[in-house]
Amino acid sequence: MKISYNWLKQFIKTDWTSEQTSELLTDLGLEVEVVEKYQSIKGGLEGVVVGHVLTCEKHPDADRLNVTTVNIGLEAPIQIVCGAANVAAGQKVPVATIGTILYDKEGAEFTIKKGKIRGQESHGMICAEDELGLGTGHDGIMVLDENLVPGTPAAEVFQITNDEVFEIGLTPNRADAMSHFGTARDLRAGMLQRGVNIELITPSVSNFRVDMRTLKIDVNVEEPTLAPRYCGVTISGISVQESPAWLQDRLKAIGLTPKNNIVDVTNYVLHELGQPLHAFDAAKINGKVIVKTLPAGTKFTTLDDVERTLHAEDLMICDEKGPLCIAGVFGGKKSGVSDGTTTIFLESAYFDAVSVRKTAKRHQLNTDASFRFERGIDPTITEYALKRAALLIQEVAGGKITSDVVEVYPKKVEDFSVLLNFSHVSKIIGQEIPKDTIKKILVSLDIKVNSVSDTGLGLTIPAYRVDVQREIDVIEEILRVYGYNNIEFSKKFNATVANSPRTEDYKVQNVIASQLNSQGFHEMMANSLTTAAYAKLSTALKEEHNVTMLNPLSSDLSTMRQSLLFSALEAISYNINRRNSDLKLFEFGKSYHKYLNGYEEHKHLTLSISGNRNKESWTNPQKGTDFFLLKGYVKGVLARLGIEKISNAPVQSDIFSEGTSICYNNDTLVEMGVVKKSILKHFGIKQDVYYADFNWDLVLKIITGKIKYTEIPKYPEVRRDLALLIDDKITYESIFNLARQTEKALLKDINLFDVYQGSKLPEGKKSYALSFTIQDNTKTLTDAQIDKIMSKLQQTFETELGASLR
Repeated sequence: MKISYNWLKQFIKTDWTSEQTSELLTDLGLEVEVVEKYQSIKGGLEGVVVGHVLTCEKHPDADRLNVTTVNIGLEAPIQIVCGAANVAAGQKVPVATIGTILYDKEGAEFTIKKGKIRGQESHGMICAEDELGLGTGHDGIMVLDENLVPGTPAAEVFQITNDEVFEIGLTPNRADAMSHFGTARDLRAGMLQRGVNIELITPSVSNFRVDMRTLKIDVNVEEPTLAPRYCGVTISGISVQESPAWLQDRLKAIGLTPKNNIVDVTNYVLHELGQPLHAFDAAKINGKVIVKTLPAGTKFTTLDDVERTLHAEDLMICDEKGPLCIAGVFGGKKSGVSDGTTTIFLESAYFDAVSVRKTAKRHQLNTDASFRFERGIDPTITEYALKRAALLIQEVAGGKITSDVVEVYPKKVEDFSVLLNFSHVSKIIGQEIPKDTIKKILVSLDIKVNSVSDTGLGLTIPAYRVDVQREIDVIEEILRVYGYNNIEFSKKFNATVANSPRTEDYKVQNVIASQLNSQGFHEMMANSLTTAAYAKLSTALKEEHNVTMLNPLSSDLSTMRQSLLFSALEAISYNINRRNSDLKLFEFGKSYHKYLNGYEEHKHLTLSISGNRNKESWTNPQKGTDFFLLKGYVKGVLARLGIEKISNAPVQSDIFSEGTSICYNNDTLVEMGVVKKSILKHFGIKQDVYYADFNWDLVLKIITGKIKYTEIPKYPEVRRDLALLIDDKITYESIFNLARQTEKALLKDINLFDVYQGSKLPEGKKSYALSFTIQDNTKTLTDAQIDKIMSKLQQTFETELGASLR
């Protein structure tokens, strides 16, 4: 938000510097991010003075040039070579002296220098109006009033406006400060607290009067909950033209482009008082003004010449034939003020903040009016602002007020009541503030003290302070005006060491994150808000389970994610499109779900790998990532967490073309596999992506804080190998489980170290080479014991699997 200091001083007569004022505004919570200088003419005509042409003679070597001597208020006149046809002795002219910086039409600067033109010295430049930025004329030099004194700065002659503009980073809750008047009101409260007793000046509307009652336009509000207050008045006989310089300067200073005197006045009052206004061409209104909603699908063309499709909840300003304006958001093309407008209907209203916000978001419109309406404006100044604007329109566009103010205000917007406890103020602030100071601060903020007791105050909060409705809000107001810097704090610092278990979520995350980082993974953090369309990519995700936002920033950020997969694919696609295709990503995050019995959120750890395993090198040939690499990373995470007694099961989720699940006590702990091509295509990904999803809530439930250890056995282990010829449908998992069931006590490990399938084997057969590690922790095994175990394993494989030794 931009605030003009000159404009601000119309409400508060202060001699403070902009630095002092910006410091106080920042202390009050209106953070001044930067202070910029504004000049109505770029450069402020610095170095340009009034000159008196004493002599003017033809240049001896150029027919179109003149050699002049000019008095610019120095001891001696200067010589200037001028090419203007209208220059003549006796004229008063604007002279840019040596060193003056001027600007061309594109804003590029050029410096006036001493020089020679066809052999004649020139010590400045006699200027045309376009060279000074005062107009577009270049037919000749400007001829000034003959009564001006040579040497007078041109800035004084042309009344150049110099201003300073505060760029305020306004927080969304401070709707009361979204105007120059609101900022001045806050500034006055801060100055009173600092001992500066200053008056807050409000523009007078005492001159408002009805000139004639010849054009009354009735108003019918069909949706009083969406438009609690609506005012309007007609003004006839206006002349639409450019605004006067002072009005244009005010708007330009805060970054607005002047349009015409009617629109400029509505913008001026909006930024002056914080009350949006709208001017309709009264000749284009058929019958009365009706404030209502229209059927969904109704077409309406706005001022930007865009045809929009209305929603059933969009509040519209209509006449008896159709819509004129989107209430509180944007005007309509057909009813807008044009150069030929002579009569207007001026609207000032208080619209429901939620309704305006939803409408603005639906149509992706962000106007100065909607910005204020959707945060909450002051319902008490609706009529006052209307009269203020009407008087300004009469001042700059002429015309007469031709109707009484039409007002529809069926139910007054009430102020808020709050009880303030003095002990709570001291407890929250951490320092006792005198009761008189508290009352003084509250009164300066327009908060009425209704009752006073030893323990607290009964307060009435004005309706425009939509952010102050609780006791804690009042305490915050007291503190910010009192000054955060005035709160003392102890020089003694106390520290508390929290004793948290090793299995605290953040600690476990740090351990796993460190492990994955060391394996080449990068941690990613994605937005929990995503698009609702992703739920259609998997039957495991239901659209009815989407948690949708009531006030989404956009359609792409309208839903809380049900899965972390799509955030990962967005990141992978983004990187691949920037030629970074070898990726290892992990994320700790939550998914969100809506069920009949309420809402749930679940914590996850996800791993995503794609592309090549390692960077290309002459010592390390490239090899692509695969499912088994992902499985190794998953097993590594589980091993680091000490999670054992796991089992495999078919994967249930349809996001994988193939994959597996790891279970713990029949609960799914991890789902992993190859992401379906159809899902990858949606993100424009052409390479394989391998994805694993940990149920982190279950992980935290499984792990304990106990440290487990096992002594190194005293007795040696023995390895024996078997080469089995088996059917190609038999899996290693079935062999592993069968071996474990056959020898539970002494069989410590099983490893598949070779697989062979080829023409030398019978059709439908394959060869598995397996190693078996056998060990007794209490004694050394004998050959007889070992042979007995291996014989039992071999017999089991032959009987159960139809295997034979190669």
